[in-house]
Amino acid sequence: MGLPQRILLLLAALLPLYLPAQPAPDAGAQKVYAGIYLMNLYDLNINEHSFNADFYLWFKWKGERSPMNIEFVNSVEKWGFTQADFSEEPELLPDGYWYNGMRIEGRFYHPFALYDFPLDRHQLRIHIENVDYPQDSLVYLPDSTGAFIRDGFQMPGWTVEGCTMGNRTNRYQSNFGESRKASVSFSNFTFELSISRPLNYFLLKLMLPLLIVIIASLGALFIHPALLDARISLPIGGLLTSVFLQQSYNSALPDVGYMVLMDKIYLLGYALIVCIMLRAILVGNKVGQLKKKADIPAIKRTDRRLAWVLLALFTAGALILVF
Repeated sequence: MGLPQRILLLLAALLPLYLPAQPAPDAGAQKVYAGIYLMNLYDLNINEHSFNADFYLWFKWKGERSPMNIEFVNSVEKWGFTQADFSEEPELLPDGYWYNGMRIEGRFYHPFALYDFPLDRHQLRIHIENVDYPQDSLVYLPDSTGAFIRDGFQMPGWTVEGCTMGNRTNRYQSNFGESRKASVSFSNFTFELSISRPLNYFLLKLMLPLLIVIIASLGALFIHPALLDARISLPIGGLLTSVFLQQSYNSALPDVGYMVLMDKIYLLGYALIVCIMLRAILVGNKVGQLKKKADIPAIKRTDRRLAWVLLALFTAGALILVF
């Protein structure tokens, strides 16, 4: 056996020592099938990173462990939380499963990532865990029978793309001060609603005003080169208007430490307007030093070509940022 083969065998023997052990599923865990039927989702507040939800939650299970004592992991404002059980005691179904549920209305936390604003998409989640039994005793599984959203459900200002249900393992890396108790894992049942902003909001309310301002600023390059005051006033007005437009949508967003997509597009617009201003100033100084008026038509042709080039560069840059 050569040296390379020996090295490979040694690595294969040592590799399991450095890989984290994957927990095997516990065959003794009681399976509970859970489902959510969303009635309403309202008061979505991006500044406070939260939303209100009104929904039905049900459980089906076989076994002695009740899944009804639950905790909503990402709930907030618990003083306004309402929970009404279907019945005091579970109902035995003909297929041998126990059945019970509850109607919930409360507020939930969701960290909104706004990097792609105004083309951002969000997955609003509701996390549920059992208070009494860890994952080795009770596991929540999604009940895929039936619809998950009320017929006619809408969110004004948003497009509802669909919903999913799933489960995962939530491991708490703490014994919570109890020295005899090791870290514990719980089965986390998750309902996820996918939403996005309508494309018309981006095109008509944000891009169209900015595009009009940019086209108006480019009009400075079509004015006679000798009229410096008129040429410089258009990009200056466009710059001020762009600042006000940017502030109008920023007022509806929380304070974030990064640039959103629309901020980057506005930076392109600012760069274009600055180029127009510099061109107008340079040409205005040059025209005053010209000895031959025959050079004026050449300057006009250059300005018009530059206007189309700048517009094409802005369009290409915006498309690159979006896609």
